[in-house]
Amino acid sequence: MGKLIVQKYGGTSVKSPERIKAVAERIKSYRDRGYDLVVVVSAMGKTTDELIDLAKQISSNPSKREMDMLLSTGEQVSCALLAMALHEIGIDAVSYTGSQIKMRTDGNFSNAKISEISTERIFKSINEGKVVIVAGFQGIDDDENIVTLGRGGSDTTAVALAAVLKTRDCEIYTDVDGVYTADPRVVRSTKKLKEISYDEMLELARLGAGVLHSRSVEFAKKYNIRLHVRSSFSYDEGTIVMPMEEMMEKFVVSGITSKEDEAKVTIREIPDRPGISARLFNELGKHKIYVNMIVQSTGHDNRASISFTVKKEDLKETVRICNELNKEFGGSAVDYKENIAIVSAVGVGMLSSYGVAGKMFQVFSEQNINIEMISTSEIGISCVIDSMYSELAVKVLHKTFIESE
Repeated sequence: MGKLIVQKYGGTSVKSPERIKAVAERIKSYRDRGYDLVVVVSAMGKTTDELIDLAKQISSNPSKREMDMLLSTGEQVSCALLAMALHEIGIDAVSYTGSQIKMRTDGNFSNAKISEISTERIFKSINEGKVVIVAGFQGIDDDENIVTLGRGGSDTTAVALAAVLKTRDCEIYTDVDGVYTADPRVVRSTKKLKEISYDEMLELARLGAGVLHSRSVEFAKKYNIRLHVRSSFSYDEGTIVMPMEEMMEKFVVSGITSKEDEAKVTIREIPDRPGISARLFNELGKHKIYVNMIVQSTGHDNRASISFTVKKEDLKETVRICNELNKEFGGSAVDYKENIAIVSAVGVGMLSSYGVAGKMFQVFSEQNINIEMISTSEIGISCVIDSMYSELAVKVLHKTFIESE
C-alpha cells in the first residue's frame, strides 16, 4: 500500500460529465504519485434540491424514511459515473454506497450520526489496487434502512472515513479555494488563510461561514485529522484546518462573519426568580428549537426580560410557545424581530490579546450601528445588529482587525 489519502468532492465539483472527468484526471495525478485513495462524492450540482422539489410535487408531508431513500440516490449516481470516468483513463476503481461499506448510524432519519464503519471491504479494494469511491451523506441503521446524515453530510462521511482508515490526510474539494477572512462577495480585500485551527473553523461555521459544516470539523478535531480545503477548479494550495498547537501563525482575528438566518425574540417583564429560564428553554428544547444567543436583563420590581435568537424557520412556533408561557408567567409582552444580522469576529489570538471587544464596539459606534445583543467566547465576539447594516459592519471590522494587521 502507498500513502492513503481521503478526498471529498462537493456537488459543484461533479456537477457535469466534464467536471467528473476533470475530477478523474486529478485522482489519476495522485495515483501516478503513488497514493492510495478513498474518494467521497456528493450529488451532482443541485440534484438534492431537485429531488426535494420532486418529492414536494408528490406529497406535502413525505415521510423522513422515504425522503432518505430518495435523496440517497443522488450520491449513487455521482460515484458510479466517477468510477466509469476513471475506468476510461485506465484507473481501476470501484464505487460503494454507504450500506455496502456498512456505515452504521443511529437511525435518525434526515440527520443521522455515524456510529460505526467497517473498513474490511475498503481495504480489500485498496489492496487490489483500486480507487475506492464512496457515496457521501448516507449510511444505514440497525434495520438496514437507508438514512442520510443531514446538512454537510458528505464532509462528515469523508472525515469519518479518514478517522477509521487511520490517515490524517483529508482533502475537501469545493468551489472555493480555501477559507477566507471574510466573504469575498462582501469584502474585496479578503485574504485566504493558509491555516486555521479547529476551534476557529468551528466558530466560523457556527456563525455563518459555509465552507465546512461544523459536524465534519468536530470529527476532525476529535480524531486529529488535518482538513485541506481546496478548489476542484485549480491545483492551488488551499487552507489547512489543524490543531492550534501546530499553527505557525496566530492572528488576533482570523475571520469576520455575518449571518441573517436568525430572528430575535424577547419575552418581557417576567418574574425574576429561579426556574423561569429553565421552564422557557426546556419547553423550546422539547420542540427541538435551537437557541443561539441569550441575554437576560433585570428591571425593577423583581422583573426581568429575556432576549434570544432562533432560526427564522422556527420563529412562528417559538412565538406561540412564548405567548403561552408569558400568560403562565404573568409577563407583559412577547416581541420579535426578523431583520437582524449576527456579525462576529473570530480568532485564537483573542486568547492572549485585550481590548478587542472595546475596539469592535467603537467601530460600530463610529458607524452609528446600534448593538442589540452581545455574546462572547474565548475566541469570538458576536453582536446582533439591524440587518440593514450587515455588509457595512463586516467591511469596517475587516478593515480594522485584518487589513490593518
